[in-house]
Amino acid sequence: MTKSILLAIFFFSQLWSYNIEHLEPPFWWTDMKSNKLQLMVHGPNIADLRPSISYDNIRIVDVKTLDNPNYLFIKLEMSKNVQPGQFDINFLKDNKTIIKHNYTILERELNSMHRNGFSSKDVIYLITPDRYANGNPKNDTVSELTEKANRKNKDSRHGGDLKGIIDHLDYISDMGFTQIWLNPVLENNQPKYSYHGYSTTDYYNIDARFGSNELYKKLSAKAKEKGIGIIMDLILNHIGSGHWWMNDLPSKDWINFEGKFIQTNHIHEAVHDPHLTQSQKDLFTNGWFVETMPDLNQDNEFLSTYLIQASIWWIEFADLSGYRIDTYPYVNKNFLSQWSKRISEEYPNFNYVGEEWTSNVTMVSYWQKGSKTYDDYESFIPSMMDFPLQSALNKAIQSEERWDSGIGNIYRVLSNDFQYGDPYNLVVFAGNHDMKRIYSELNENMNLYKMAMTFISTVRGIPQIYYGTEIAMTSTEDHGQLRKDFPGGWANDRVNAFVDTGLKSNQLEAKRFLKKLLNWRKNNAAIINGKMIHYPVRDGVYIYFREYKNDLVMVAMNNNERKMRIDPQRFYEVIKDRKSGKDIFNDKIYKLSKKVTIPAKTVTVLEIF
Repeated sequence: MTKSILLAIFFFSQLWSYNIEHLEPPFWWTDMKSNKLQLMVHGPNIADLRPSISYDNIRIVDVKTLDNPNYLFIKLEMSKNVQPGQFDINFLKDNKTIIKHNYTILERELNSMHRNGFSSKDVIYLITPDRYANGNPKNDTVSELTEKANRKNKDSRHGGDLKGIIDHLDYISDMGFTQIWLNPVLENNQPKYSYHGYSTTDYYNIDARFGSNELYKKLSAKAKEKGIGIIMDLILNHIGSGHWWMNDLPSKDWINFEGKFIQTNHIHEAVHDPHLTQSQKDLFTNGWFVETMPDLNQDNEFLSTYLIQASIWWIEFADLSGYRIDTYPYVNKNFLSQWSKRISEEYPNFNYVGEEWTSNVTMVSYWQKGSKTYDDYESFIPSMMDFPLQSALNKAIQSEERWDSGIGNIYRVLSNDFQYGDPYNLVVFAGNHDMKRIYSELNENMNLYKMAMTFISTVRGIPQIYYGTEIAMTSTEDHGQLRKDFPGGWANDRVNAFVDTGLKSNQLEAKRFLKKLLNWRKNNAAIINGKMIHYPVRDGVYIYFREYKNDLVMVAMNNNERKMRIDPQRFYEVIKDRKSGKDIFNDKIYKLSKKVTIPAKTVTVLEIF
């Protein structure tokens, strides 16, 4: 065999030993605020190779390797003059190109940076996609993904998907919802209990059982045509144990505790407690949520950059109007400051909301942008879920009216709004995907249900309503039960809530009520933009107003088991010389010179004029 043949064999054997399995982000855009881009390249022994590019106004400024030779981290710098187009990333060894990877830079959408996020003008509809509507039965089971569909098992995948949501956008719009928050739709390739979506196994791909990246983008576009925004549920704290990283970690510090399961103590106070040992503080943020959710180490600069870029990528790719960030306080707080700042720099008007599940106002407000903190911690996240108000509401309307219980506790929580950077940008709700259905929580009492829905729709903040709430769906506290299939979302369902077939009288009543309420809210400037003014609770009646310019709405919440009469003249500071009020539910006109009767266990809403 000649020397030239041997050299050729050697060269091609080298070529075959290298390949790129992942390169992320898969593409990027021009005109971003930050001119830096980190490419994570994964493939066997890729660290042996030297990357090179030739493209105007883009250059490689750094190349890093970590513990694992199967990774390269390439830092690019792009000038403001970079043009959209494609270029090859050449991976060389001994000055010979071993691999070529074509990379694309797209033109950024006009005014993308100045997109408006969700706001107080909106009502958010929270959907668990697997349980809402099955638009494409062909993707119920995907051979490449571990868990198969089994609708008979409450904890398995049932087949709901993005196509099912697209098919029912008219229904969602007609109900009065203007934003859709989907429980996570990124790939969850876990062997069981994967339907909920909170065990991400690929940050750049929609789970194929829901659809595809392009279908997700189509959902966003179709929703936007109907005035509906899309809020993505994102997990920065942890991944799923089935994530491809877990088979080949970039570095031993990529996962907290070097990839060994040590559970978090789940003590939310740990972040703030001045008396707690450092090891217990660290256990809260560094410990794993559960064994199947490895905890990410955001102290690793390459991982933190990866998460920031993935977040920006989805906003740009899918034209998002918001994020909901899962398990917010469990994440490294310094990373959260860095992450939220980067998002806000790229998208100054974008909105995103964090989950801090506690009834402690001080602990929730700590994270919101603009809040004064005891340690001068700087956060940039605009919104938080208002768990303190949710807890107070649900307990209050089921409690006896006394000095230390009842709806006075709602007033007391709202009186703490001075702790928030912006209480009007909090997301308010009566229930969500982790809670017993609100109708069941309120003992299937329609009056209490209406009180709760009216309150979250008229109080300061941004209302969020869980799918099925509009038909008074019931449940136990079991997760598989409270995330039941929406009736009518599957072929041959005997009950179809989308078209009111087979609904019980109480379900129809709930739906009519909520639809009227939300569509009224959509067009009321005082509720959307108005400041909130309230009075201390007296005799089990809570009175608050929403005022914007000349528009005024009065809300009277009677938590008693008997009707109550209120004298509008008590509120002369707010009402001033206005003479009448119209009930938004029945159009009845009240003269404000006379006492107004508020029926037992109801909320009366009057447009004051």
